[in-house]
Amino acid sequence: MTTSPALLNRELGLIEFNRRVLAQAEDAHVPLLERLKFLCIVSSNLDEFFEVRVAWLKACQRLTPSMVMPDGLNASQSLEQVSHHAHALVERQYALMREVIFPALSQEGIHFVRRAEWSPEVKAWIHAYFHNDVMPVLTPIGLDPSHPFPKLLNKSLNFAIELEGRDAFGRSSGIAIVQAPRILPRVIQLPADLAGGPNHFVFLSSILHAHLNELFLGMVVKGVYQFRLTRDSELTVEEDELKNLRTALQGELRHRQYGEAVRLEIADNCPEHMEAFLLSQFSLSKADIYRVEGPVNLVRLMQVPDLVDRPDLKYPPFTPGFPAPLTKKHDLLAAIRKQDILLHHPYQSFQPVLDFLNIAATDPNVVAIKMTVYRTGTESALMESLIAAARTGKQVTVVVELMARFDEEANIGWASRLEDAGAHVVYGVYGYKIHAKMLMVVRREEGHLRRYIHLGTGNYHPRTARLYTDFGLLTCNPDIASDVNDIFTQITGLGKMGELRHLLQSPFSLHPGMMAAIAREADHARAGRPATIIAKMNSLLEPKIIDALYAASQAGVKIQLIVRGVCALRPGVAGLSDHIEVRSVIGRFLEHTRIFYFLNDRQENVFIASADWMGRNFFRRIETCTPVLDPKLKRRVIKEGLRLYLADNVNAWMMQSDGSYRHKNPRAKPHAAQDDLLLELAGTHT
Repeated sequence: MTTSPALLNRELGLIEFNRRVLAQAEDAHVPLLERLKFLCIVSSNLDEFFEVRVAWLKACQRLTPSMVMPDGLNASQSLEQVSHHAHALVERQYALMREVIFPALSQEGIHFVRRAEWSPEVKAWIHAYFHNDVMPVLTPIGLDPSHPFPKLLNKSLNFAIELEGRDAFGRSSGIAIVQAPRILPRVIQLPADLAGGPNHFVFLSSILHAHLNELFLGMVVKGVYQFRLTRDSELTVEEDELKNLRTALQGELRHRQYGEAVRLEIADNCPEHMEAFLLSQFSLSKADIYRVEGPVNLVRLMQVPDLVDRPDLKYPPFTPGFPAPLTKKHDLLAAIRKQDILLHHPYQSFQPVLDFLNIAATDPNVVAIKMTVYRTGTESALMESLIAAARTGKQVTVVVELMARFDEEANIGWASRLEDAGAHVVYGVYGYKIHAKMLMVVRREEGHLRRYIHLGTGNYHPRTARLYTDFGLLTCNPDIASDVNDIFTQITGLGKMGELRHLLQSPFSLHPGMMAAIAREADHARAGRPATIIAKMNSLLEPKIIDALYAASQAGVKIQLIVRGVCALRPGVAGLSDHIEVRSVIGRFLEHTRIFYFLNDRQENVFIASADWMGRNFFRRIETCTPVLDPKLKRRVIKEGLRLYLADNVNAWMMQSDGSYRHKNPRAKPHAAQDDLLLELAGTHT
C-alpha cells in the first residue's frame, strides 16, 4: 500500500468538494435562485456526510481507536480535523445566506419575512394558520419522571422550550420538547394580497416561535430554541442471521431514524445551559455542536425556487436533443440494429430509454426483459412499463438493489409491485451491491432471438437524467449482448464466472483490467512511445490504482484526471506524481459520467462505466465497464466527455498537492464544457 503521505484524507476531501459547491452559491454569474439551490445542496450533502462518513469515524473511534487510516490518521485525529473544517464551512455558508443571498433575493422582491416585520394583517393570518394547520399535529412533551426525554427522529426540526411556573397538576420541570412533524412545510408562502407581493415567505420555525406559548397555558415561556439532531443512518444486516433480505431491511429501516447521534445543530440564541443539557441527552461533545444564525435546516429552502415564478433568476430552460440516428421518426429497434446509439444526458433526451422499454413491454415479439434497478425514484415510468410487461405474460426479470443507500424503501416498494405483477425479482448477491446499469430486451425476429442492450453510467431515473451528466449506449452487438446475458445469469443463478468477451466487471475483471491498462501505458512510456491516460469519475480512492498511477507518472505517462468529488491521490508531487493533474468541474449539472481513456500506442481504448475508482466499486459491488467500439461514438465520448472538460476554464478547479483546489480562471476565451454541450447537443432553448 502507498505510504501515508501519498494519500489524502477521504473525509477532508468531501468537505473540500462541498467548498467547491458552495463557491457556486457565491458566484454572482450564477442566477440568483440557482445560487440558493447550491446553498441548499451543501446542507443536503453535509447531512449525508454526517449520517455516513462521520458516523463511521465515530464507530471506528469507539471500536478500533488505534486503527490507522490510509492517510496515516486514526479516527480521533480525523474527527478533530473534520470538525474544524466542517465548522468553518458551515459558518461560511450561513454568512453567505444572511449577508448576500437573502439581501439579493429581497432586492428582487423575494422576502423571508421576519417576525418583527409582520403587519397586523399578516399576524392575524399566521395566527389562524397556526391554529388550523399546525397546532392540531403538535405534541408538546413536558419533561418529568413520567415523560423522559423523547426519542427524536433523525434530522427532524425540534424546539426546546424553557418554562417557568407550575401546570394544572403542579408539575414544574422547566423544560418541554416539541417536534415539528415532517408533514408540515418548513417555508410557508404568504397570501400576496396580505404580504404586498407574490413572493413573501415565512419560516415554520418563526410561526412556532411566535405561538408555542399557547401550548403551555398559565406558564411563562422564557425561551424557545430550535435544534436538529443528525443520526447514524447506515443500515446493518448480519449475513449469518439473514433469511430474507427484504424482510430484514424493512425491520432495519424502522430503526434508521433512531441511530446513534452524530451532530447537533442549534440556533444561535440557545443559551449555554440549554446547549449543555441537549448535548448530555445525546451523549455528544462540544465539537459535535453546530450553532447557526438562521434556520437549522437549509435543505427545506430548496422548494422556494419552485414556488417563485421568476425565470430570469433561474438557468434558462432547454429541450434535450436527440442523436442523429433518432432525429427522424422511425422504428427505434431498427435504428439500433443499424448502428450503436450513444446518448449523452442531460443534453440529449432520456426519452429513447423510456421508449425502448415501453416498446419492449408492448411488442408481442419481445419474449423477455431483464433489468437492474439501483435508484429509480418513487414514481417511475420505467417500472410501470416493467409491471405492464409482466402482466402480459412476458418473462420479466428485475435485479433490485435493496441496499441502495436512502432508496431502500422505494426499491422495496417496487420489488413488491413487480412480484405481484408476476415478474421475477432478484435481490442480487448478498454482500455485493448491484450497481451496474443494464437493460436487456430479447425479441423473436425471423426465426431467431436477438438481444437489444442498454448500458449506462447513470441510474434508470428520468428526473436525475435531467440533472446528472451520463452516457448511455444502445446496441445489439452480439458479443456485448452475450456478456450482458452472462452477467444476468451469474447474478440470478449459481456457478463460476466465465470470461467475458468485451465487458469488464466488478468484482472480477474490472480492477485487474484497469491495473493492466495503466501498466501498459507505463510500458509504452518506458519504450519511448507516447503514453496518455485520461479518466473521469466521481471519486478516486483505491490505493492500488493510485499506486499504479504514481508508477505510470514516474515512467513518463501523461495523466489527466477529472474527479468531481473526493480524490485521495496527490497530483504534482516531485518524483511521485509530476505528470498527473487533477481537476474538478462543478456546474449547473452534476457530473456523473465515468470514462476511462488509454492511448495504447494510438489505438485509443475508451470505456464508459458504472464504477468509480473506489474499493467498494472494485471489490464489493457488481459493476460493468463497457468499451466503446464504434469509431464515431468513440470520438464523441473523447470529445464530449473528456476534451471539452480539459478545456474548461470557467467551472474547473485544479487540485493542489496538499488537497486544496484553485479555481481555473479564464485567461483568454472562456470555455464552459456544460454550456458548450448544451449548445451542441440540446434541442431548442426557451
